[in-house]
Amino acid sequence: MESLFAFYVVMLAAFAGYEVISRVPTVLHTPLMSGSNFIHGIVVVGAMVVLGQAESTLQLVAGFLAVMMAAANAVGGYIVTERMLEMFRANVDEDEEYSQDS
Repeated sequence: MESLFAFYVVMLAAFAGYEVISRVPTVLHTPLMSGSNFIHGIVVVGAMVVLGQAESTLQLVAGFLAVMMAAANAVGGYIVTERMLEMFRANVDEDEEYSQDS
């Protein structure tokens, strides 16, 4: 019964997460991504704690996959945030060209 409850919680969280993320405007995506990277770090720590308490092989495999996916999510979030922030930085070549013309 406990595993059925855990499955229910995961499915509910996945549905709620999808609904919330799908309604975020494009303008807010970068700031929210930066803030959520902190939460992803907490998820990695939580997955490691759960993995440390695993007793069966199935729990070990599920815990390992949880740690790997949470870590990939955190790293991917930082990479995407960095790429999006680079889009807003001024191009150095354009700045030099503008200063030479004046």
